[in-house]
Amino acid sequence: MGFQQHKGWRRLVNATGYSWAGLKAAWCNEEAFRQEVTLCVALAPLALWLGHNPIERAMLIGSLLLVVIVELLNTGIEAAIDRIGPERHELSGRAKDIASAAVFMALLNAAVIWLLVVFA
Repeated sequence: MGFQQHKGWRRLVNATGYSWAGLKAAWCNEEAFRQEVTLCVALAPLALWLGHNPIERAMLIGSLLLVVIVELLNTGIEAAIDRIGPERHELSGRAKDIASAAVFMALLNAAVIWLLVVFA
């Protein structure tokens, strides 16, 4: 994929296909991704109901989407590390741990936003 010969709409169509393939791969292979998407789908209507204005609704839904986005990045990092090889390496472990910490921080962010909007 280093050299892209398509431009304009064709490139956009190809990129969309790659994105859908990535979402499908994450859905089929990552339980955490499925759990977080399910949580997002379940809580999004609640966010629309609990938010008192468009900004609150955007914050509630945005915090849920951020969790899914960070989980996708974490999954990509883990897949790249696993592709390198099965042997344990300090830097590989550190990369996976840091990516996992990013997911934790996104979940913490969502929890704080939901608590502040719902109880403030």
